[in-house]
Amino acid sequence: MTSVIGSTRFSVLDRSRTREGHAGPEALRDTVRLAQELEELGYHRLWVSEHHAVPGVAGSAPTVLAAAVAAATRTIRVGTGGVMLPNHQPLVVAEQFGVLEALFPGRVDMGLGRSVGFTDGVRKALGRDKHDAEDFAAQLTELLGWFRGTSDTGAHARPSEGMTVPPFVLAIGEGATVAARAGLPMVIGDIRSREKMLRGIDHYRATFRPSEWSSEPYVVISGTVAVAATPEEARRLLIPEAWSMAYSRTHGTFPPLPPAERVESPEMTMTEKERGFYESGLVGHIHGTEEQVADELEILIKESGAQEVLVTTSTYDREALLDSFRRLARVAGLAGT
Repeated sequence: MTSVIGSTRFSVLDRSRTREGHAGPEALRDTVRLAQELEELGYHRLWVSEHHAVPGVAGSAPTVLAAAVAAATRTIRVGTGGVMLPNHQPLVVAEQFGVLEALFPGRVDMGLGRSVGFTDGVRKALGRDKHDAEDFAAQLTELLGWFRGTSDTGAHARPSEGMTVPPFVLAIGEGATVAARAGLPMVIGDIRSREKMLRGIDHYRATFRPSEWSSEPYVVISGTVAVAATPEEARRLLIPEAWSMAYSRTHGTFPPLPPAERVESPEMTMTEKERGFYESGLVGHIHGTEEQVADELEILIKESGAQEVLVTTSTYDREALLDSFRRLARVAGLAGT
């Protein structure tokens, strides 16, 4: 039986997660170093994210960070996962990606999301509110129009006009519908919610309208994939993020990643509610040995028909994280391994 893994692209979204005992700037430098390692391993893309005023995430300016990543690499595609379009004027976003494409031609991706700030305070600081996300489809149309010179303002985006920077839509909420109607590639997660994800993919493919940006549907599935020598070691990679997520759900702020050993120590006390979120945060991810992960990915890719897997794994131990990416590269048969 022919494996589908070998014909699937593998990419990485690194959210520049901060770690206990390490300053935020170090997380940004870690992202740049990781991109260099991933390029050598043969990964297709490295994307960065946008979060504002979040203690656990240093990546607040994705196009700036993408420029640093692109400057430090040679061949890997670089982009955003994503720029949160409701937070910005489409003209400015077009100009930023135009500059990136001019400096690093043929390597830049424009991943776009519809989220606004994490809290009321952040949204106020950004001059946005929850309802701004409702205009995402119109904002997206306006943004793409700047690249084609179709704005009715009489203004022109420089140097963007006439360029083709591949756009992707992050399918959160109504994102799948927006991507299909606009005829754009779609990034969908989380792979833990398998049935919901597959329904979203089916809807996207059934309602896709070909466009000048994409003639046919293109599906990127995203989520955590952790690979180690043993299932126990792979599970340990999941612990820091699971605890940070549990803390954010119960305290309203997303903290830096703790070491797995601190979370597992007897001194770590959790409320019943925290324990519930923490344990659920460990479930449903693809993790294990190379053989186990290969089997799980084979099933997932066949079920979804996805052309690409975007790995979003974060953990405290950077060397263990890199080892996981090395092992996954072997599973995927990437060119650099």
